[in-house]
Amino acid sequence: MSPRAKAKGIGVPQPSQDVPSIKWASLQHGAQSIRASATGAEQAMQPGGYNASATLRMTNPPRCRKDASPFRYKNTILSRMRVPPKNTDDALGPFDRALWRKRRDRAAARFADADFLLTETVERTIERLEDIKRSFPSVAVIGAGNGAMTAALQGRFGIERLFQLDASPVMAQMAAKAVPDAVTLVADEEALPLADASLDLIVAPLTLHWTNDLPGSLIQMRRALKPDGLLMAALFAGSTLQELRTHLTHAEVETTGGLSPRIAPMADLRDLGGLLQRAGLALPVADREVIPVRYANPFRLLTDLRAMGESNVLRDRHKAPLRRDTLARMLELYAGSVDATGNVTATFEIAFLHGWAPAPTQQQPLRPGSAKMRLADALGTDEKPAGEKAG
Repeated sequence: MSPRAKAKGIGVPQPSQDVPSIKWASLQHGAQSIRASATGAEQAMQPGGYNASATLRMTNPPRCRKDASPFRYKNTILSRMRVPPKNTDDALGPFDRALWRKRRDRAAARFADADFLLTETVERTIERLEDIKRSFPSVAVIGAGNGAMTAALQGRFGIERLFQLDASPVMAQMAAKAVPDAVTLVADEEALPLADASLDLIVAPLTLHWTNDLPGSLIQMRRALKPDGLLMAALFAGSTLQELRTHLTHAEVETTGGLSPRIAPMADLRDLGGLLQRAGLALPVADREVIPVRYANPFRLLTDLRAMGESNVLRDRHKAPLRRDTLARMLELYAGSVDATGNVTATFEIAFLHGWAPAPTQQQPLRPGSAKMRLADALGTDEKPAGEKAG
């Protein structure tokens, strides 16, 4: 973990970062201006969602070839954030996506206070990319956040065209200011406006764990990749926030006599690897990194989760705020688990997923029985019949 993250883990407060209103969000891409519809941007913050789309389009769009843009529109860069209203398919998922976007908008103002996990994810993703000896001319970042991932990619890995997308208009504006040379768009992970076979690399840092249809999102990304294109995703999984989950469960049972959904369920690493195969990605790899973060006070963990935009958006959550006696009991139980340094620990498990769009040039498994050399010859040993002891 970087020194910055270690210092952050103790919960040292930092000044908040002001983010201007996005009633009219003007996102810059060189001399081109991307302007958000005021009506659409305001509707995007409504908890019920809307039927129309929040549209960002580039004025005076550049003329381009049919295959020059990674988006589904010719001669213009146009992104529509399709947000399903209530009582549609979106309502069938475990997460309230409209509320998630609203929480993400709110978190942008203080995101700099709790961006240490995204910083760690960016560093570890870049390390993995450095091990791949090839270039990626056209790249998109899904879930741009504060633009840290896009900034880390800029000018490296043979990138010629760089795009960043975020479901939050406020986050998209912040990312555009951080990386003005990238094309920045508002787009939902569950309805990506990406054209088929248009990108060499897609990176999705720490947003996919909030999707209601993760397999569907992975399939959309696979389709957007050119043959032999790479998808790299990072999301919270497994043992993330296991301490908070345990102490909050005990506190709520003691004070209310029951339980309500408070922390989102986390996918298992093996299941995530299976989803890569289900999405049609070749050579899938799923690995994890566990990051323990130490806090002097467990209440600071709750503050950081709010600043990250990672607070509870489960659809079946208890709509009333957490009772004071439940919160006090949870903090008491959590504070009782201090380590030798006098701090409490919060565990974050990040799953890193890698998969390639299928291509005939990739390595393929040989047909069973097609070997041209015996294993015994390769090892320089004598082959023994089954059941015979080696001499």
